Amino acid sequence: MAQSDYPTARQFLPEERNLNSLARASQGCQGCPLFRNARQTVFGVGAADAQIMLVGEQPGRREDEAGEPFVGPAGKVLDRALEEAGMRRGDLYITNCVKHFKSESQNGGRRGKKPNISEINACRPWLESEIEAVQPEIIIALGAVAARSLAGRPLTVGEAIGNWLETQEGRDLIVTYHPSAALRAPAESDRDRIFDVLASDLSRAWEAVGPMRPGPRAGV
Repeated sequence: MAQSDYPTARQFLPEERNLNSLARASQGCQGCPLFRNARQTVFGVGAADAQIMLVGEQPGRREDEAGEPFVGPAGKVLDRALEEAGMRRGDLYITNCVKHFKSESQNGGRRGKKPNISEINACRPWLESEIEAVQPEIIIALGAVAARSLAGRPLTVGEAIGNWLETQEGRDLIVTYHPSAALRAPAESDRDRIFDVLASDLSRAWEAVGPMRPGPRAGV
């Protein structure tokens, strides 16, 4: 199947589009070829009325096995950054712009492979539906792939850091590093810098929703 022939996820969306119905329907998605080699669809999790939505790239191997986003090493980095920002997962809705693990074989195992633009676009109806169901005030793109999906145009993390942008739907958008970047950077100083930027951007979003937050800020 040519990339231009991907049916996209739209035909697999349920008529009733709340998070529960969307999550169930997503398990049968065949909107692009990634479903063939993934164990399962990894849909978003979190508060249905979250003011902040985090969007990553795609599930990794651990997420493909567990069926939840950010449960592997990058998830541990994310948890540390959330704690530093005075947040917790229960305050948020967390998902990925691509719902199936794209992998390639290496040394008898599987490693992640960056999704291409056709795969990102094919999966976007799920992300659009999650945004519509949750109605977040602020969306945080973790990495350039998520930023591309949300903004509808190529964006590098470097050019977007520190700026307020907009999603295709006109929602406030912050672009920051994916937590895995803090694991992959070769130098400890770069790992620390990336982590600090991630935690700072999470805190910036948390401060921006301010009075709209459900309950007191964690740790205060």
